[in-house]
Amino acid sequence: MQARALAERICRVLKKSGHQAYFVGGCVRDILLGREPMDYDVSTDATPDEVQELFPHSLTVGAQFGVMIVMDDPAGKNADGEAQVEVATFRSDAGYSDGRHPDHVVYSGSPQEDVRRRDFTINALLLDSETNEVLDFVGGRDDLRAGIVRAIGRPEERFREDKLRMIRAVRFAARFQYTIETTTFSAIGELASEVRQVSAERTRDELTKLLTEGAARRGFELLDESRLLETLLPEIARMKGVKQPPEFHPEGDVWTHTLMMLQSLQARCSTTLAWGVLLHDVGKPPTFSPPAGPDGRIRFDEHVGVGRRMAEAICHRLRFSNEDTDQIASLVANHLRFKDVPQMKTSTLKRFIRLNRFDEHLELHRLDCLSSHGHLDAYDYVRRFIAETPADEIKPPRILTGDDLKSLGFLPGPAFKKILEMVEERQLSGTIRTRDEAMKFVRGSFCP
Repeated sequence: MQARALAERICRVLKKSGHQAYFVGGCVRDILLGREPMDYDVSTDATPDEVQELFPHSLTVGAQFGVMIVMDDPAGKNADGEAQVEVATFRSDAGYSDGRHPDHVVYSGSPQEDVRRRDFTINALLLDSETNEVLDFVGGRDDLRAGIVRAIGRPEERFREDKLRMIRAVRFAARFQYTIETTTFSAIGELASEVRQVSAERTRDELTKLLTEGAARRGFELLDESRLLETLLPEIARMKGVKQPPEFHPEGDVWTHTLMMLQSLQARCSTTLAWGVLLHDVGKPPTFSPPAGPDGRIRFDEHVGVGRRMAEAICHRLRFSNEDTDQIASLVANHLRFKDVPQMKTSTLKRFIRLNRFDEHLELHRLDCLSSHGHLDAYDYVRRFIAETPADEIKPPRILTGDDLKSLGFLPGPAFKKILEMVEERQLSGTIRTRDEAMKFVRGSFCP
């Protein structure tokens, strides 16, 4: 069952049992904007116990805050990709000691009271799924029409309740090309330093959404203007004003170059590509050297190595998985290698192309070029090489094994790896094509 159909069924069952039930939040906003919602939430006066009774296989995660998860799977074994809907009881919240969760909640029978605890007016609309009637108690429809992100009530209170809302305001403004209402924006600037209280995982996920929703440049401009950037990612903020050699970067400083690349990121691009683009030049500010002498130019010696280490540190700080950290660091570490591909040995180029998720390396390079000098010679060279080279020549099956070396009288040890690497080198260059040729090479080159 699709999420909307499940949400509609939930509302029907709740209403049949005498309860109020409405679509609420981002799904209503997106429906009114003519967009397909990514998920659906339902708001009701039914308590979690009453929801559990009507939907026995509900998940009680968040029940202490009046939130249940109703799943499509009647057996309660919701498989990946199957629909699920968050069902929240009307409530008012009291106190946010941890800056995220209410200290306690008071259930309410009033949808008016419930929406006043939510973050922004455009996310506080209710929709009757049967009549299509929209309930608006906070002026959300007017703000949708005007293109405004406005906190409900006093912005300082909303942001102190959950500091992540400051980043969300920026993300919504960027995603929908809206402006942030003046008092809401001022409150973000005043409280920006407190965003570091948000958990690393929630910060990472919100920034990743900002990077991958198709409006990354505007998002990062707003992060900068609101003072959130210097708190969240000071390494990126330091790119501003760092000049680059005009012969390679006529577009301007490192910040401008990075923004141009972010602007070209496609919506729903991979997390690792997006972060690789953001961090690919993170090593430039600390390695900047001004021109020395009459013929000197700006230099960033060792910025790739420095950048890789900085990227790894940022990924660890934001609790990325090891797999994603490795890929993001690899994108940073290898982004300059493309300039050398026409001079690479065939075997070296094949190994380069064998990098994990090489399509991301290739796309980062394309964006890098288009956001600077505009030349795609190396990009086109690699594309042609991949198109013209059979996959089994780029990554041929191993032609010799350790057992083969043992049969030749070699004892297991460090030499094994070196010999096998030399055989593979000749495979990739085309000088060895068969097992017999490989055995002959080993016999003639190494004496056990």
